[in-house]
Amino acid sequence: MAHIQPSGWREVAVTGAALREIETLARFEHGLPDAYTVLHGVHWTRLDQGFSAYGDIDFILIAPSGRVLLIEQKTGLLVETPEGLHKTVLGRQKNVHTDILRTVDQLRSRFAKGGEELAIDYLLYCPDYRMRDLPLAGIDASRIVDASRRDQLLAIIRQILPATAATGAEGAGAAPAFRNVLRFFSDSLQLIPDPSAMIGQATQLVTRLSGGLATWARQLEFTPFRLRVAGTAGSGKTQLALAEYRAALVAGKTPLYVCYNRPLADHIRALVPSGGRVATFHILCDAFARQAGSVPDYTDPEVWRMLERFLATATIPQDWLYDVLIVDEGQDFAAAWQASLMRLLHADGRAIWLEDPMQNLYDQVPLPMPGWVTLHSTANYRSPRQIVELLAHLGDDAREITAASPFVGDVVDWLTYPAGDTEAMLEKTKQAVTLCLGAGFVRTDIAIVTFRGREKSAILHRDQLGKHALHSFTGSYDLFGVPIFRHGDLLAESIYRFKGQAAPAIIFTEIDFQELDARAFRKLFVGMTRARLKLVLVLSDAAAAILRLRLA
Repeated sequence: MAHIQPSGWREVAVTGAALREIETLARFEHGLPDAYTVLHGVHWTRLDQGFSAYGDIDFILIAPSGRVLLIEQKTGLLVETPEGLHKTVLGRQKNVHTDILRTVDQLRSRFAKGGEELAIDYLLYCPDYRMRDLPLAGIDASRIVDASRRDQLLAIIRQILPATAATGAEGAGAAPAFRNVLRFFSDSLQLIPDPSAMIGQATQLVTRLSGGLATWARQLEFTPFRLRVAGTAGSGKTQLALAEYRAALVAGKTPLYVCYNRPLADHIRALVPSGGRVATFHILCDAFARQAGSVPDYTDPEVWRMLERFLATATIPQDWLYDVLIVDEGQDFAAAWQASLMRLLHADGRAIWLEDPMQNLYDQVPLPMPGWVTLHSTANYRSPRQIVELLAHLGDDAREITAASPFVGDVVDWLTYPAGDTEAMLEKTKQAVTLCLGAGFVRTDIAIVTFRGREKSAILHRDQLGKHALHSFTGSYDLFGVPIFRHGDLLAESIYRFKGQAAPAIIFTEIDFQELDARAFRKLFVGMTRARLKLVLVLSDAAAAILRLRLA
């Protein structure tokens, strides 16, 4: 089985992106012996001062002897002209022969700067096109594998590029030659991952897969419509909520979307059309009191309890009755809150209660909710399978969760620091940012999520983390009740405020506990399942030891 570098190409196969190149990679992996190393550019950026380093070459095969075979794959229709074989790209014809030879010459010249000669050959692979006039192509016929010979591709590769190392005196230097060539392509051509090519695919694909809950859950019929969805992280609860919200507006009805934390409410508000209301429970209480002429006094430590009582006991005016009630993060709601919210629903209205017991960070007692139909969803479509499987080894409750994402995901990185050493923790968190940036993520793809709440966090009170300016909540609000943030391009949030959201790359930091009890595990679960593609854990050596013992 050939060694494919870089990894991660199997995940792209699910999306259909670069499908033909992915199929060829699969043939290489399973049809070539492990003596071959295959470098590819299916979903990876090849940078050389901002430009593609080897043109349109799709695959570079390296034999143990250090010999190299470039393969350019051209799918679809080609054009045979007196000037040679052409491929139409963006309305322009490109000479295939000229492009290949230019790339071969460039690579030979670059490698020669190191004082050695690069043994290099090439192959044109056209799996869909049958050549009519081989001499007209301008390429050695033995170096063309068209549709008539595509089943012979692997045999032709082995013939041009034998898998055995050289023998005799030359053989003594075969291994160093291979290492030099591999280093040349890995370093000089800077093969680095470009996850931005996958981020959009990941988001769209996960939305499409987990959107199934939004489809069939809304086909249920019962009266009164009281649906309780106990769904794990990434199961599609948000898609269901958004579908219900939009359907209400289309039907000319008024929806009310209520969640626990402010960042999630702000996030949802930006996703839905106007015409309904999105708020946290306490912001809803504030708005209700103000409309009734009761202005809250936020200098009073009992202000929130007074607002809760006001909503629970005051007469509900007609303009405060809604046709559809959607409650998100229901596991964090008290029973009294549920009763107050149901007062805001028309008698024949629809109510959907979304919750995940594994994300109960405030130790709320599960609500009985008699008369509600309960729907369980245990498939996590959002988090890479490696993360879900890791959680299943750490906690028994997570074993019931199905790893349903098409993405295996990158290896989960662990960075440890001495417990109680804040400076070491900050240094390791900076190192985690560097890891994510080095993996090809940009700052806007990365979220730093802290295991601690804002008050006890060492990171969330900082403006900078090394050279990185942090975008984090200051803990203050303006005159209109809008939260005030530090200005930066790297988001930092507590696990409590980031719950319900996700990012392509998550740095989960300040992880420190003395015992992996139910509460600590729930916090781990919430933080780790925020990642769509990459996860870096920054944890104390004590916490790391506990987790490793659990994994042993």
